[in-house]
Amino acid sequence: MPAPAVTVSNVSKRFRIYKNRNQSLKGTFLQRSRGVHEDFWALRDVDLEIPEGATFGLLGHNGSGKSTLLKCIAKILAPDKGSITSRGRMAAMLEVGSGFHPELSGRENIYLNGAILGMPRKEIDAKFDDIVDFSGVGDFIDQPVKNYSSGMYVRLGFSVSIHIEPEILLVDEVLAVGDVEFQERCMAKFAEFREAGRTVVVVSHGLEQMRTFCDEAAWLDHGRLQGVGKAAEIIDRYSVVAHDAQKVETGGRRFGSGEARIERIELLDEAGEPARLVRVGDQVTIRMHYHADEPVKGAVFGTSIETRDGLFAWGIHGLDAGFVPQILPKGDGYVDVLIPRMMLRPNHYLLSASIQPPHLTTVIDALQKATSFEIITSPLMESGGVVALGAQFTQITPAMPMIEVPTRQAPPVEAD
Repeated sequence: MPAPAVTVSNVSKRFRIYKNRNQSLKGTFLQRSRGVHEDFWALRDVDLEIPEGATFGLLGHNGSGKSTLLKCIAKILAPDKGSITSRGRMAAMLEVGSGFHPELSGRENIYLNGAILGMPRKEIDAKFDDIVDFSGVGDFIDQPVKNYSSGMYVRLGFSVSIHIEPEILLVDEVLAVGDVEFQERCMAKFAEFREAGRTVVVVSHGLEQMRTFCDEAAWLDHGRLQGVGKAAEIIDRYSVVAHDAQKVETGGRRFGSGEARIERIELLDEAGEPARLVRVGDQVTIRMHYHADEPVKGAVFGTSIETRDGLFAWGIHGLDAGFVPQILPKGDGYVDVLIPRMMLRPNHYLLSASIQPPHLTTVIDALQKATSFEIITSPLMESGGVVALGAQFTQITPAMPMIEVPTRQAPPVEAD
């Protein structure tokens, strides 16, 4: 088993909060007293491992210790107790414009920030154009960054961080500031990192966003670790507590701000009829019925499938497909997602759906695990794994006769 990318061993971090701190050297000598303080433990006995090559999420309310833990991993803060070890080159994007000098231009800050992150000048020279192109601030690259918007700060800083090609990338909520197009580029970059076996550790309040791209997650509450494991499972547990997710009479749980809501989720067969039993390879449609109490600008619909034991099998949202209505009008409607061939393997599955704003950091409505269905065998079924890829044996050399074996027959699908 490969060694983890990051190991956090029994880590605690303390800050002192002063209530009556002397404001001057003179005051210190005249009062002859020390400032009164209390110890605030931002982290308490945190123990976890972040697997190499995983996209790992940190969840928790404001003040739960997520950012403190990320800064400890980045070695910006030192734990008061315990230890943290990491393997590989690390880059951290923890604050808007971290590592930037406001009086310097974007060009100068690329070289400054790159040097801070450990890139030699020749490497920065070679990657300069790519950094600028990814950030999208080319027209302003020679302007002082103090004149940049917060979004431009984020795009340039993030672009520098990812182009040092770290083995471990730490990201703290900064994607909430970027625009939709930039977020899509970042998601694509995270996917590239995953394919290359790199590790991403991200802090975000966008739970559905994290559900989509995180493999594993950890939940912190008041500095203590509440759980660590598969992202979907941890997000579900956190949602119940943090967002007061309510049980729905027809099945599942719901949470969100409530301007619009998913009324129900249907799985339809090729004829448009409701289906609870489908074969591997069948065409199906996921229909999300919604009601909007008021017009909603830029509503991003999403849906996902997971197994009953919590394995996240598949998910999509409107930003993936460029499907984001300008204004969702007040009233009722539905959104369809067509799956030409349902290539998940036989199992029992659960459908979830959500509505979010384009930045994906808050939730208008999330209806989780609301509709169940079963996938059964068909001639397209394969022997193992999570998905059926429609693979075929095509040839063998040298050519030779084959033993005749019966072809797997699909069982009949009974009507509901």
